[in-house]
Amino acid sequence: MAGLGQGSARKPLLVKIVMAGESCVGKTSIVRCYTEPAAAPDFTSSYLATIGIDFKVKPVTFNDTRVKLQIWDTAGQERFHTLSTSYFRGAQGFVLVYDITNLDSFQGIASWMKDIHEKAGDEVDIILLGNKCDKETERVVPKHKGEKLAWEHGIPFFETSAKDNVNIENAFSALTKEILEKKSCLLCDLDVVDLSESKKRTCCAL
Repeated sequence: MAGLGQGSARKPLLVKIVMAGESCVGKTSIVRCYTEPAAAPDFTSSYLATIGIDFKVKPVTFNDTRVKLQIWDTAGQERFHTLSTSYFRGAQGFVLVYDITNLDSFQGIASWMKDIHEKAGDEVDIILLGNKCDKETERVVPKHKGEKLAWEHGIPFFETSAKDNVNIENAFSALTKEILEKKSCLLCDLDVVDLSESKKRTCCAL
């Protein structure tokens, strides 16, 4: 890629991104679609809900800047809520997901938004995804409602499908662009955070 070799001697920026939203909205499928495109998920069977927390690392180059995206996949179940939100602190970006075939998941967005601002502050970048747009015949949340909610919070909105790989790349690119334009809270060349440690050095940590 142009610019990658030239900047290879420079340390990559580490960006912590957290997936948030109710259980079974497709957060894990979205992460896998983005970070492991060659290993397409099998949608003939359902994924087990994420147990607690998991993460993937995605190296990208954006405008000649090398970036290491550390994408945390949190569980949406209520019993894991405290654990999941404890990983919000220190994040630079959030991917907030609901399922267009599940009205409860859409109505829960306000609560997740509140958690994000309480744990990570008001300056973090957030994008809203209405996932499973491949299930149009099962849709219960109109697209304009997602657009309106995103507009009210001043954040980008995409309807996505991890199954058909619709807008997944565009969504993460938009979030990465917003974060890098701020450049207010980026770390250089840190190792991936260990799952056993809930607190690591981050410039946003209190």
